Amino acid sequence: MMERTASCRCGQLKATTRGEPVRMSVCHCLNCKKRSGSAFAAQARWPKADVGIEGRSETFIKVADSGNRATFHFCPECGSDVYYEIDGKFDDKFDDLIAVPLGAFDDPYFFKPGYSVWESRKHHWVEVTGDIEHM
Repeated sequence: MMERTASCRCGQLKATTRGEPVRMSVCHCLNCKKRSGSAFAAQARWPKADVGIEGRSETFIKVADSGNRATFHFCPECGSDVYYEIDGKFDDKFDDLIAVPLGAFDDPYFFKPGYSVWESRKHHWVEVTGDIEHM
């Protein structure tokens, strides 16, 4: 079974995923832009049972534009987000999943998004191409 490791910049907090992700997406919402420091964020999701966490984390809770609550886990030493969980108050398709930002992976080249979400907030100069669902 394929294992991938994501970690913070200092290496104290790690998430190890097993198997293939159930969803890979890019998001153009304002929260993801702030979280990633970029024009959009890229992340992959696995069932909680397929993710092992090592190290200490602090949390930050943010209610998304959708109304769902996201709990972000970040390293208390270097501040890097390593994973997050969504409480699907309005949409339970994300319950029991852990999302890991693409940039946290030690080897991020497996990523091929299937979804591009919140495109109503996409920058006009960003073009998302390929076999992808635009939302």
